[in-house]
Amino acid sequence: MTTTMTTVPTTTVPTTSMTARMTTTDPVPLRARRSVGEDGGDQHRSTPAGAHLPAGTAMPPTATPGPTPPIGWRRLLPSAARTRIIGWVLLLVLMALAAVTLVTWRLLIQETDQRIGEALRIEVDEFAELTATGISPRTGLPFRTVDEVIGEAIAYNVVRPNEKFLGYVDGGYRTQSRQEPGAPEVLAGDAAFASLVATVDAPRTGHYESPAAGDVRYLAIPVTLQGDPARGVIVAAYLADAERASADTAARLMLVVGGVTVLGAAAAAWLVAGRILRPLRDVAATARTITDTDLSRRIPDAGERDELGDLARTVNAMLDRVESGVAAQRRFVDDAGHELRTPITIVRGHLEVLDPTDPDDVRATVALVDDELDRMNRMVSDLLLLARSEQPSFLHVEPVDVAALTADVVEKVERLGDRDWVLETAARVDARLDPQRVTQAVVALADNACRHTRPGERIGLGSQLTGGRLRFWVSDTGPGVVAEERARIFERFARGSTAVPRSEGAGLGLSIVRAIAVAHGGTVLLDSVPGRGATFTLEIPATGGGPT
Repeated sequence: MTTTMTTVPTTTVPTTSMTARMTTTDPVPLRARRSVGEDGGDQHRSTPAGAHLPAGTAMPPTATPGPTPPIGWRRLLPSAARTRIIGWVLLLVLMALAAVTLVTWRLLIQETDQRIGEALRIEVDEFAELTATGISPRTGLPFRTVDEVIGEAIAYNVVRPNEKFLGYVDGGYRTQSRQEPGAPEVLAGDAAFASLVATVDAPRTGHYESPAAGDVRYLAIPVTLQGDPARGVIVAAYLADAERASADTAARLMLVVGGVTVLGAAAAAWLVAGRILRPLRDVAATARTITDTDLSRRIPDAGERDELGDLARTVNAMLDRVESGVAAQRRFVDDAGHELRTPITIVRGHLEVLDPTDPDDVRATVALVDDELDRMNRMVSDLLLLARSEQPSFLHVEPVDVAALTADVVEKVERLGDRDWVLETAARVDARLDPQRVTQAVVALADNACRHTRPGERIGLGSQLTGGRLRFWVSDTGPGVVAEERARIFERFARGSTAVPRSEGAGLGLSIVRAIAVAHGGTVLLDSVPGRGATFTLEIPATGGGPT
């Protein structure tokens, strides 16, 4: 049996000695409750895939992995992102539910204890009021015995639920407040409780752990009466555990409702997590379908403006770059293999029929081989340039004075041949571009014009800013380009059919010009009338430009 007692000072009233006030005791100690928690998450341990073996030692056979669960079941495994998200959400919800339930239950218990303490204080005031005059309110006569005082006090007070009044005279149990029919005698026959309160000589409050009723809070007031040697005690007791039962019921109801809510939240979180993670599954599914021969698959983009939508678009852009790079690599290999086969065949054929004893034949063959090797070197350099044109590092953009750049290009192309070179106009603006690549493209166009014109014929160059687009052009008076060849001549190794002898180039010049234009975000335009010449225009955005 555990008891807690606090001694209260005594106040004497006429004819009867009793207590007029009591002190507030400390809150009732709470019994330990089972806390709500979650098991820890799974821990994944990795083991080495293999160990270093001595030289000459055969590698032991690798264990065959077990069957892989279907995709639908893999989503339920602890390693699945969806399951981990649900697990963390449930853990947080359960922790919040446990915290709210515990705090609510504790506040209800505290409010109940305060209500019990207040009720006990009220009992003191009522008992003091009843006995202050020493007259029995029922008979109107003075109290004659202690037994009568106790009986009148118990009969006068209205018993609240879970409240009991007991009377003791000379250490023995005498009476108690009226019981509900069929209610068990909880404290009246409890000898341990009687020994605790029946002989007190000063007001006392405390706790008593009853085997039948649990925690009991009580107030014991000694009663004496002049002319009666008997010593009595009146006890007001509250069955604290029974009074707190409503708080326990509310906490259990909160847990039940919270548990149902958690299940609903788990189902909703499962659906929401599946929808949120769908782009990630699309990424994995698309990655599994991509092979070295098919890079065309892309992740479906629903147009969502969030992180996952950005992920899908970023991965698609990366796949575009990968596909473009692989395609450029394949074109380089195909073009190199196709175009290098001819000079190699020529070199091999002449070497096979070479007469080592004929000095003239040796000199002629060496000259031919040297010429073919130079052509192969130029061809490989052009192919590498086209391959690099699709890489971000191809351009080195900087602010450029377009008028000065145009004049510099004209000065350079004048050495290409004996032509009437004319600077038609120059755009007096500043623009951000790669001056070396633009110079390379205009020089290539000028070289092409020089190859298709005769000495002394006019070739015009210029630059102009029109509608936010910067144009560099080269116009000639050559044979021009027929309509059916205007798109084809920009392809690799393509040559136009003209009246002048065909050049010895590999047919990559205009492809390089177009690659430089595309790298700047522009294009190459062709305006030609057969027999009256052609005008090639390099058109790029005039970013960061302004009049000079």
